[in-house]
Amino acid sequence: MKLESTEQLTQLLQREYGNIAGILVQKNGSVLYEKYFNDITAGNALHVYSVTKSVFSALIGIAIGKGYLHSVDQKVLEFFPGYAVPKGETVLQTVTLRHLLTMTAPYKCETEPYAEFFASENWVNFALGLLGGTKQPGAFCYSPIVGSHLLSGILAQATGQPILQFANEVLFEPLGIRVPQSIFLHSEEEHFAVMNDKNTTGWVADPKGLNAASWGLFLTVRDMAKFGQLYLNGGQWGGKQLVPASWVAESTAVHSHWGALGYGYLWWVTGKGSFAALGDGGNAIYVNAANGMVVAIASLFAPEVKDRITLIKETIEPLFSAAN
Repeated sequence: MKLESTEQLTQLLQREYGNIAGILVQKNGSVLYEKYFNDITAGNALHVYSVTKSVFSALIGIAIGKGYLHSVDQKVLEFFPGYAVPKGETVLQTVTLRHLLTMTAPYKCETEPYAEFFASENWVNFALGLLGGTKQPGAFCYSPIVGSHLLSGILAQATGQPILQFANEVLFEPLGIRVPQSIFLHSEEEHFAVMNDKNTTGWVADPKGLNAASWGLFLTVRDMAKFGQLYLNGGQWGGKQLVPASWVAESTAVHSHWGALGYGYLWWVTGKGSFAALGDGGNAIYVNAANGMVVAIASLFAPEVKDRITLIKETIEPLFSAAN
């Protein structure tokens, strides 16, 4: 839909995208549009769901750049030497970080058993128990929550630090992003209560204190835009190289496919020069290197929402295409 003004954009969002909480559009580092809805303000952090995965991808890249990790081809079991591999299990021993990052690791289940996972005392061991089976690595198999949590265990083992401490030191604090605490959820009711709570800040952690690699991070819209701008800048911020430039390029290139959509290292590749961090309910950080644009959208959870990439590509980008 072609629009002529930001006023028309605001009206469209209110009319057809009712769960959007905030949106920020910037081009070449300049904010062109920032708007909030549903009693949310610029200071409110919201749960960004699987956008967390792309942030975690950056942490993996930083850990490689600092020498904590050697490469994405390291075997997963290298980081869990005490894990008792089931007799006859051979596939598990071939799975690498690359498979986890590209969603090409094999699992013994068709759908992730969330209830059992959350009820377990050791989320990493539970996830290890699902990894492998009879399928070989290589086919795209999206892990919304459980399998991706192995990356949390790997990062903690590699750095020897709590994940939130590491993330604050190397990423959040340099960007001016406030993630003050780990959030522990003790019941299903508590879990759902915080998901749309505008007063919650922090990052969900498992019973062992490992922050979740695939969900659970609370960010403001401006935080999301900063992270997108960081990647648009090739990993540089404030004159410092926070994320290795090689990792930014490699992690936003296509390594696997879900249908016609490309997938990098926990990033969706949405076109030539464009990529996005996408989360349930319509949360998105979209980056287009070709036109210098970053679009951040935070949303309250809703089970079915209109596609944000379509909104960005067909409506938002054309509206702001002439801006410097």
